[in-house]
Amino acid sequence: MFDERSPIYLQIAEQIKNDIVSGALAEDEQVMSTNQYAAFYRINPATAAKGFAQLVDEGVLYKKRGIGMFVSPNARDLLRTGRRDSFFADVVDPMIREAMAIGVPLRDVLQHIRKYGDS
Repeated sequence: MFDERSPIYLQIAEQIKNDIVSGALAEDEQVMSTNQYAAFYRINPATAAKGFAQLVDEGVLYKKRGIGMFVSPNARDLLRTGRRDSFFADVVDPMIREAMAIGVPLRDVLQHIRKYGDS
């Protein structure tokens, strides 16, 4: 489940974000408590709490005192917008720069992309 590429608390946050983006977790749906999460994945509860705290800070989760953590309204839209922005900055822009550097006309790139849109 967890790997050595990044801290576990960041991987926890990313997993929950992925569940929200995919629709596995819906708006206002309760998520596992940090203790449940820690027990299920056999990790330190403080590590799980740190991942959850990050999501609260980002506005992805919210707390109901004495009840637990829930997915924030519009969390999915918030995450998708952020990922869209990152996609263009991290994937599309470098692809365009590389195409231009090696002399591939942008119309050829677009034509290639359109093949996938038609399937």
